[in-house]
Amino acid sequence: MAMFFSLMFTTVVISLFLFQTVSSSIDFIGSSQSIKDGTTLVSKEEMFEFGFFSLGNSKNRYVGIWYKKIPVQTVVWVANRCNPINDSSGLLTVNSNGSFVLTSQNKSVVWFANSSKQAKKPIAQLLDTGNLVLREEGDINSENYLWQSFDYPSDTTLPGMKSGWDSSRGLNRRLTAWKNWDDPCPGDLSSGFEDERGIYPEVYYMKGTTTYFRTGPWNGIGFSGSPDKRPSQLFDNHILYNVNEFYYTYNIKNKSVISIIVLNQTKSVCQRLIWMEGDQSWRSYISIPKDNCDYYGHCGANANCMISDAVGCQCLKGFKPKSPLKWDLRDWSEGCVRSNQLNCPKEKEKDEDGFLKLDGIKMPDTRNTWFNDGMNLQECRVKCLNNCSCVAYSNRNISGEGKGCWIWFGNLMDIRQVPDNGQKLYIRLPASELATEEDRKLRAIIVVAVLGSLSGMILVGFYVCRKTMRGKNYERTPENRTKVDDFELSLFSLATISTATDNFTVKNKLGEGGFGPVYRGILEDGQEIAVKRLSLSSQQGLNEFKNEVKLIAKLQHRNLIRLLGCCIHGEEKLLVYEYMPNKSLNSFVFGQAQSKLLQWPQRFQIICGIVRGLQYLHHDSRLRIVHRDLKTSNILLDNEMNPKISDFGLARTFVGDQTAGNTNRVVGTYGYMAPEYAFRGQFSTKSDVFSFGIMVLEIVSGKKNISFQDENNTGLTLIGHAWTLVKEGRPFELVDVHLKDLDVNLHEVLRCIHVGLLCVQQRLVDRPNMSSVGLMLGSDNELPKPKPPGYFMETDSQERDHSSSKPDSFSKNTMTMTMVMDR
Repeated sequence: MAMFFSLMFTTVVISLFLFQTVSSSIDFIGSSQSIKDGTTLVSKEEMFEFGFFSLGNSKNRYVGIWYKKIPVQTVVWVANRCNPINDSSGLLTVNSNGSFVLTSQNKSVVWFANSSKQAKKPIAQLLDTGNLVLREEGDINSENYLWQSFDYPSDTTLPGMKSGWDSSRGLNRRLTAWKNWDDPCPGDLSSGFEDERGIYPEVYYMKGTTTYFRTGPWNGIGFSGSPDKRPSQLFDNHILYNVNEFYYTYNIKNKSVISIIVLNQTKSVCQRLIWMEGDQSWRSYISIPKDNCDYYGHCGANANCMISDAVGCQCLKGFKPKSPLKWDLRDWSEGCVRSNQLNCPKEKEKDEDGFLKLDGIKMPDTRNTWFNDGMNLQECRVKCLNNCSCVAYSNRNISGEGKGCWIWFGNLMDIRQVPDNGQKLYIRLPASELATEEDRKLRAIIVVAVLGSLSGMILVGFYVCRKTMRGKNYERTPENRTKVDDFELSLFSLATISTATDNFTVKNKLGEGGFGPVYRGILEDGQEIAVKRLSLSSQQGLNEFKNEVKLIAKLQHRNLIRLLGCCIHGEEKLLVYEYMPNKSLNSFVFGQAQSKLLQWPQRFQIICGIVRGLQYLHHDSRLRIVHRDLKTSNILLDNEMNPKISDFGLARTFVGDQTAGNTNRVVGTYGYMAPEYAFRGQFSTKSDVFSFGIMVLEIVSGKKNISFQDENNTGLTLIGHAWTLVKEGRPFELVDVHLKDLDVNLHEVLRCIHVGLLCVQQRLVDRPNMSSVGLMLGSDNELPKPKPPGYFMETDSQERDHSSSKPDSFSKNTMTMTMVMDR
């Protein structure tokens, strides 16, 4: 009897110890042990917690995993998603054969999970990755886990979690969104790979059986629907596909960063969120869909969706609207059909079909395709030509020199504009469509020129083209000048320019931009010139050339570059400018040696000069002009370090009271574009103001916004870094290290940082105009407090969701600014 009571006492002590330690940060339990409501498992580093919880005002109890270190309730996995317990009687047990069993008060089974094989001595452990695993005691090899929550995701993807197929184990790891913020039961929204064979290496977001969004196929570098192929400073992305597995996973380079991917039923279907410790909130790093072009099939078949404020669609070359009337009414759902039928099988008297290269797009839906990873691109072309059903082909993998063949059949679905995505699609067209392409371009140029002349706008580019087509070679003489209003423009011969630049020798090359290379030259009269030469591979073309000639010929200001003349000879298109001996601001601000030479008075003088130039463009010139490509490399410096704004190839003009415009072709430079322009194609003088704000912060800090990386590797952009420093009362930490040991005007520095942040505010209506900027920099008046900037992180979405039970991506504006006056 004594032994019996002793044994009972020991059992009670062990049970009490168990539940005491479970509530004291124990991370595992063994066979036949349980977790009851009110006790939890906590991972070793106390990152995650596992146990019972409720959502919002509901009394329903669920079992799941959440972040322990984050005060905002962030649930990342739920076991009994659709079968909650309505009281606190829940009990989760690990039984002897290695299975989870969740029971309620009446001992009925609420949820269970079986191990993949018979267990000998199973234990359940919560890892610091957020993965709940069943494993054999003593075996920590992840390949031998009996069961793991990572294989059965809810609505959240954590770093290291695989999304995709494992056919050998019969797994299909898909995300399914909660019905709403207080109900984790799966709604109709899901995401994942469609095919376990790896034929379709792209993620599809489905609402029920309807495709809602897709990423575009994986091409060896990234998903073709993603415009940014630069290596991320925060994430390592990886895709594996072989006979047995096909999955996507990501890891975070900086372990101090907390980031998740969440699928939800709200407007932002999927968000990558980052926890901001300073704000104690989640911030959206990227979200989809980001615009109307992201919605699957927005433009129907065989059409390209173009980014703009009111999204428009364009039929692919060789296609026309299936329903022109609906198309005119902006109903693009029926898409486009061929204008002329393909010549297949080939008729003797007709030319063979050909292909039109199309780049800067998201690849079409791959669910109706064929592929061969052993073929090269030329073999792929032949394969397509020999199959009358083939309508397009491309490389399957574009890494390195490219490899693999992909051919499409039927309609080309869900194409959208994605500049610089690195992949090219070759669309099959009848020879008749391809043969007249150059003729059509030429006719289009002539029509534009004639229309322009009718409206009183003489296009100098067309004038030069017309002279060139007559076979004449014009020299820079008084007789060979064309007059635009009251401004005379010289027409140079190719021989003159070639002699001046020593036949475009490398030693005379000053640099290269989107237009092409720029060369230094000396004319026979000793005048130094800078010659911009349009590259044959340039993304800009004759329209940009004519645009720059037309605009600069009409503009005269000491802070704008002066155009001396131009030349077109065959394929050569040249612009001749005054020579700037100190080259671009870019080389001074970011060059290690030259940055030391650019002291604060010169930097402030340059900022003020840029302001004057922009004020002239936006307010004081005969035309209201939006530059659209402002950046430090387009600010040139004369021998007295006076700034001159250059490169007007992408500029647009406004007339009358017009203050904004939209475009289907977003052009410019990554890192300087205003959010409304990059995402919606909306440009205005305020989009130039945003670019100016970026330049101001770059001039002050000596760091590039496009490649900025702070010491803690948080993923903040230069804008986000500046905002954070000012908000924390440490604005002078932003100042270039080359200035900190010098005598600088602290009042001017701080005022420039403040004005820079005002210029990069998210909403364009909050940004000042350039006239106001000039007044702010030239006075001591109190400045308004800036609101949160755009592009706070590497990629920042304008769509933000918030809730009590899931991450809130808003942060409060609690910023203050203290002015430091000169002594």
